[in-house]
Amino acid sequence: MTKKAILALEDGSAYQGYTFGSEADAHGEVVFNTSMTGYQEMLTDPSYAGQIVVPTYPLIGNYGINEHDFESKKIQVRGFVVREECLEPNHYLNGETIDEFLKEYRIPGIYGVDTRAITRKLRSAGVMMGIITSDKTPDEALTKLKSLPSYGALDYVKEVSTQTPYDWPPEPDKKSAEALYKVVVLDCGLKFNILRILSSLGCSVTAVPATTSAKEILKLKPDVILLSPGPGDPELLDYIVDTVRELIGKKPIMGICLGSQLISRAFGAKTFKLKFGHRGGNHPVKDLADGRVHITAQNHGYATDPDTLKDGLEVSHINLNDGTVEGLRHKELPIFSIQYHSEASPGPLDNTYLFEKFLKMVKAEKGD
Repeated sequence: MTKKAILALEDGSAYQGYTFGSEADAHGEVVFNTSMTGYQEMLTDPSYAGQIVVPTYPLIGNYGINEHDFESKKIQVRGFVVREECLEPNHYLNGETIDEFLKEYRIPGIYGVDTRAITRKLRSAGVMMGIITSDKTPDEALTKLKSLPSYGALDYVKEVSTQTPYDWPPEPDKKSAEALYKVVVLDCGLKFNILRILSSLGCSVTAVPATTSAKEILKLKPDVILLSPGPGDPELLDYIVDTVRELIGKKPIMGICLGSQLISRAFGAKTFKLKFGHRGGNHPVKDLADGRVHITAQNHGYATDPDTLKDGLEVSHINLNDGTVEGLRHKELPIFSIQYHSEASPGPLDNTYLFEKFLKMVKAEKGD
């Protein structure tokens, strides 16, 4: 029989539901995501490392889990909080239920809670630490939570980054052997769909650990370098910022999400934590060059301070909900970045054209 469980937040509030997945305790920063589909991509997105995710869409698990929608090799979230768990998914690709998926990776879930109330709490008070437990009272859970480190104190990039370099696709075919460009991706929390899209555009791709030095990256003779998304506070990542600083001017560079913040920090800018972050598939972003508005997929809790930009780096995109920076470009160097996710997964694929724009920049730089 399903056990009762609670989600306790650091402000002392608690939400009662029932366990699914693992019955283990889990703690992390509690955040919400507004996408209506894509729960498998959410669960396996490395940018969610250290976090408990609350989808705002009420029914989760209705199309099951399949082998195609992984964004990394495992579940990355600390815990999962849903209004209703679907026990009998219906989809021709379904391989297992979300309950079985969570159990497989020993990740706890809780269902039957009022996710609307949790979302309103986080929007008004800001994201906060929380704990999922099925064997503690709310007071015991809060006491335990106070003894644990906060989300912003830990470097999650080293936790999720690959430990060894690898090529994509894993088994190159003739097309990839005759690649248009060689792309080296600095894996700070890389999603597989970035690799899929670059490969589909005719590139050979090598992902390298976040701790890889600039010298080691350049030894691979890339035509271009991509800085991936990833979890956590960019202010903790000086070792990557130093690497990016050494790469500036050597090769064309594109940054996505955390990668954008790393570029801004390499040019001396500051970043700050957002009240409740941007997570979902419906965020409007304005391109300042032509005024066009794009609906974007997003997953970040930090942003670049535009008032600290310097040395030729300027804002190229803004978020129409709160005016925060959503893209950067350099006035002279072949460098641009976006704060949102051009690879989607989940979310609209409206912005995959940015990878083509990136490769056009590389072509112009090489004089091809």
